[in-house]
Amino acid sequence: MRDTQKIRDAVRSLESARITSWIDINRILLGRLAKQSSAGGGDFRRLFGRGAAFITFDYGIDGVSIEICKYAKCLEDILSAAGSPVIHVIGGDFTEKADTVIAPHWRRLTLPNANGWDKWEGGRWFSRLFYEDMPAGSQASSEMAAEIWRQALGHTRRLVDHITENQIELLIPVNVNSNPGNLAVALAVALTTEATGICAINSNHDFFWEGGKPSSEREPGEPPGVRDHFFRNHRNGPFFALFQRLLPWNGASWLQVNINRRQSETLVAEYGFAEDRVAEVGTAVDDGFFGECSAEGKLARRKTMAHILSDGSPVARAIAVDEHLASLGDWMKNQVPLVCGAAPGLPLEIATPSAVYFLQPTRVVGRKRIERDWALVDALMRYSPFREAFDADPDRTLILHITGPTPIEHQADLEKVLNAYRKVLSSLPGAVARRLFQTFSVGHEDHPSLAAAGLERLYIQDIYKLADLVVFPSETEGRGLPIVESSAADVPIICSRYRPESVFAQVVGEHLEEDLRIQYTLFPEGDFSDELLQEVTDIIFFPECMAARKAHNREAVRRRYGMQALQNTFQGFLETLARFR
Repeated sequence: MRDTQKIRDAVRSLESARITSWIDINRILLGRLAKQSSAGGGDFRRLFGRGAAFITFDYGIDGVSIEICKYAKCLEDILSAAGSPVIHVIGGDFTEKADTVIAPHWRRLTLPNANGWDKWEGGRWFSRLFYEDMPAGSQASSEMAAEIWRQALGHTRRLVDHITENQIELLIPVNVNSNPGNLAVALAVALTTEATGICAINSNHDFFWEGGKPSSEREPGEPPGVRDHFFRNHRNGPFFALFQRLLPWNGASWLQVNINRRQSETLVAEYGFAEDRVAEVGTAVDDGFFGECSAEGKLARRKTMAHILSDGSPVARAIAVDEHLASLGDWMKNQVPLVCGAAPGLPLEIATPSAVYFLQPTRVVGRKRIERDWALVDALMRYSPFREAFDADPDRTLILHITGPTPIEHQADLEKVLNAYRKVLSSLPGAVARRLFQTFSVGHEDHPSLAAAGLERLYIQDIYKLADLVVFPSETEGRGLPIVESSAADVPIICSRYRPESVFAQVVGEHLEEDLRIQYTLFPEGDFSDELLQEVTDIIFFPECMAARKAHNREAVRRRYGMQALQNTFQGFLETLARFR
């Protein structure tokens, strides 16, 4: 059992601290904080049998939230042998769409002001830390140190209370202590684990140094990185020392768990982490992905999606892309499913074999390069074999469906996609342009009208099974889930060889035997060759040519990314943490 008096004393020590600089915070982390003694090692089921708590900035239908839920289900299954484990999910916000992935019996705790980036009090503190100058010893630096400490202390009180009241022995921060969306939360997590002595599996999807460095370290002509802003105040030594110390925190009972080997090698080689405290975790694919999908099943799923896109009707009516662009600011505030077309009111029937269905299973963010999807469509429409097959059926339509929402800070990226779509429409004859549609489901997988129509809600695996082709021209990825998920769902994918290339190679299995490698069509960086366009034409109009590839990919993914493989990995993590104790 935990010594609750000692925990209270540790928190009171934090509350009595006088913080006027980053140096003061560093001193507390390096020595003043009274660390809890171990509660004893032994069998991990006994140690962690009451369950675990996850903490991240916010929960929705983004890739991180979906991965958290996979990990949570996995832990729940492993620990169920010891009784009735409870999963806690802690975050700054739970969007309405989070209900589609978070199990209803998991316990939620909202930490006010714990969201990240622009959602951390409207981006006020994020901007002060990473976009405004904060020289060492300045008043701005002192003010920010005091403010971050004040916020962190408030989070720490709530976290400690929740942990002690529920006798939680395992905390899983996800991205909180690797990608600094909210430095106060990162500090609070470190303070909480040290004050209570609980174990932590620190799940890192992205690090601040991936795609970022000080401008002084760039080679002549080297372009800026997407995360350079995190180095804005790196010359403020005390601040940046704390920043690096927390991201990630090297706690005595912490295990760093990364999503690719490159991250682990960097932590060991450049940041001094012990090799036995660093590991990797793969993703897992739910068993539902592997179910067979007949032609009839595909059309039934499309019928369901039609009701979602149209707000309850089997046939959607388009809004003109120009009109959508003109009112985009309003839509961004309340994102609802939508169909865009060349003209207002155009009908779109997707529950038909005549619909060519391209699926972009991501949110709209710049690094996904979704505008490249429309460049592919443009090239296909100019490639005679594809165009002839398309025009042979007067009812033929082509849909590019984007599944995820657009974060408020990425409105410009959405405008780029819509303008790319509009450019394609303007380059084609009107009769053809009227048959190309851009759809957005913004994470919706259900609708009140479905029950009356005899339809069931969709799940993520059903979304994939709508498609003829998954398109994924991403520039950078921490992993690249669509490659794995589309393969499990029997849908061909055209994907870029995103950066870091070592991560891409690991996902597709270039280091493995042939029977474990995922086969794919390469989304080129430049022009689309006739060979590539013919391959896509065959995928769409002669899908039987893909039968062998689909069967191969499904089996490769089943062996590498099945839920049992993930359970084995997490059991190893728990056994390692038990030894730390």
